[in-house]
Amino acid sequence: MLLNIAMLVGGLILLVFAGDYLVKGAVGLAEKFNIPPLIIGLTIVAFGTSAPELVISLDSALSGVPDIAVGNIVGSNIANVLLVMGLPALITAIHANQNGLSRNVGILLFFTLAFMWMISDGVLSRLEGGILFAGLVLYIIAQIVRARTQTEDDATIPSDYHDDVGDAPTQNSKIIVFLLGGLILLPIAAHFTVEGASGIASHFGVSDAAIGLTIVAIGTSLPELATSFMAAWRKNGDVALGNIIGSNIFNIAAIMGITGLLIDVPVADTMIAYDMWVMLAAAVLLAVICFARITTGKLLGSAMLLAYLAYIISVF
Repeated sequence: MLLNIAMLVGGLILLVFAGDYLVKGAVGLAEKFNIPPLIIGLTIVAFGTSAPELVISLDSALSGVPDIAVGNIVGSNIANVLLVMGLPALITAIHANQNGLSRNVGILLFFTLAFMWMISDGVLSRLEGGILFAGLVLYIIAQIVRARTQTEDDATIPSDYHDDVGDAPTQNSKIIVFLLGGLILLPIAAHFTVEGASGIASHFGVSDAAIGLTIVAIGTSLPELATSFMAAWRKNGDVALGNIIGSNIFNIAAIMGITGLLIDVPVADTMIAYDMWVMLAAAVLLAVICFARITTGKLLGSAMLLAYLAYIISVF
């Protein structure tokens, strides 16, 4: 049992660091080739911060533990709203006044509803995975075109991706070390995390889905939580909304899209009957906040955290 806990905790910690190294290395490489910051932010950074979810879902599905694969994404999307947004709101108010939030949260609702419809029959097929990923490609292209054709005041994608990434390496040797380190460590970390999570689930007699929806989901949401927490600490909590919306879109369209492309992914009945509806409720809450331009302060943030705690208890 202690070995399983050590593998889970160690795997999650390694996931965070490996994902961070991969993103920084990729950004450093992109800057070497003078790739515009906008494209780096929309692709490398957005995809890289979802790397933990990707490797976990792929490893779980290919290892015969699909409940962790799907639970990880559903649970992460719930955690990203209630936990990742709720906790920073206790430090500083989060204002929903950024341009483009309503449009992008509408796209998130579309992807959420499409994903729910696809898994409602108990499986995410390869065709459905391909459709999700194709939708992501169209979304990225549309964002790039919109940002290039609109005025600076109307641009919806910030070019200052260094707020999310930090200092990217500039020396060729460091870039290679960061890239190789991330690429090598991510699958190793994912394997330990999945093995540890499955072992804990077996020991306590709980389902793999429950572990995926809670412990694994929280662990893979740590990069988003750290980004939002530090932004709030710097009194710039408003960036949390954009990060959460983008991350949740990538989780569904990229992570489940790629996983579904490789293998038909079965979905547990409990997730269809309960958890995916909680995911939808979290997305609707986010949409209401964005459309009504509601400021998320300590009161609403506390309510979100209590709702997340109630959800965690209900899962077990």
